[in-house]
Amino acid sequence: MKLGVDVLFEKHLGLVRGKRVGLITNPTGVTRDLVSIVEKFRAHPDVKLAALYGPEHGVRGNAQAGEFVPFYRDDHFSLPVFSLYGQALTLPTAPLADIDATMREFDTQHAGKQVEGDMVAGIDVLVFDLQDVGTRIYTYIATMAYAMSAAAAAGIPFVVLDRPNPINGDTMEGPILEFPRHSSFIGLYPIPLRHGMTAGELAQLFNEKFLPKKTALTVVPLAGWQRGDWFDATALRWVLPSPNLPTLDAATVYPGQVLLEGTNLSEGRGTTKPFELFGAPWLDGYVLARELNALALPGAFFREAWFTPTFSKFAAVRCGGCQLHVTDRAAFRPVATTLALLQVVKKLSGARLELHADYFDKVMGTSTVREAFERGVPFGQIVASWEPGLAAFAQQRVPFLLYQ
Repeated sequence: MKLGVDVLFEKHLGLVRGKRVGLITNPTGVTRDLVSIVEKFRAHPDVKLAALYGPEHGVRGNAQAGEFVPFYRDDHFSLPVFSLYGQALTLPTAPLADIDATMREFDTQHAGKQVEGDMVAGIDVLVFDLQDVGTRIYTYIATMAYAMSAAAAAGIPFVVLDRPNPINGDTMEGPILEFPRHSSFIGLYPIPLRHGMTAGELAQLFNEKFLPKKTALTVVPLAGWQRGDWFDATALRWVLPSPNLPTLDAATVYPGQVLLEGTNLSEGRGTTKPFELFGAPWLDGYVLARELNALALPGAFFREAWFTPTFSKFAAVRCGGCQLHVTDRAAFRPVATTLALLQVVKKLSGARLELHADYFDKVMGTSTVREAFERGVPFGQIVASWEPGLAAFAQQRVPFLLYQ
């Protein structure tokens, strides 16, 4: 198969030829042969790469979740690098006492994430080339939407070089975000938690349905990708889209396990298996695994695990918990699985389990899930309540799908 960046250089170089290009990218912005798009643009005589724009984690992927990324000039590329993760704000750059609390507060804010007008002065076209992971709260699609709005305001075209949805484009899950009440940087628009679309398809949906002003959008599609394909069916190499998604296995459980960021459970940050490992110092992994496996959740097996995070929640403290193993990913439903997990932890731990209400609601895109959870509504009933919204969204997205 061919990525959007490969197709651009083969067939659509006219979109950038002779133009001053602003490029939104990070380490995932590579060709199928793992050559950086930055290097490809810099080496081409007909492309004038003028500026780089980095999402959360930075252009080089060297910033942790929630870490402020300032403006700088890249010594290797001799280019200005504008941060789209807090550049306009004054935030601490020293190590933080509670990076998780900082992330919860800052990630939900719209401020400091937009492409400001002076960032695109002298730019003729904005190009977006980032690997999304198929989950609404992953901040790259919000960065894309903000950049599209900036391009519209500046009167310049916007080009998306498409990449596959690594957890396939068939399956959707979770509630539709309630807009505008729960709109934030970790969920701008009314789409499901697991949206089943590529970045290019989302760009078309956003442009038509949600942006205040349409941009002159072009999506350069993938060649050879089908909706049901998982990333490991593509023969592409996995490049970490962010520091805590090191593998496709992590991305597979992420749409559900990311909910743990809104709790006082460790989601496995600071371990070698983020989002697959989870737990807390007061949990007994043996008992937890026994209770969870008794539910016989589709496609999921829980193995007793003990781990000591090196950073983030419970740094240097041993935690009891489990590793979530996906045994049948076609049957596995990550959001439903994590809701069931939380109900078991609540049963075992009582008041020791805490939800950070505002952040949990922003991740979910609604307060109704948390409220039902706190009332003790069984997770199956909560999951069933999403179905009408998912059915409606499945119809809404049809005109914007690029792959069958």
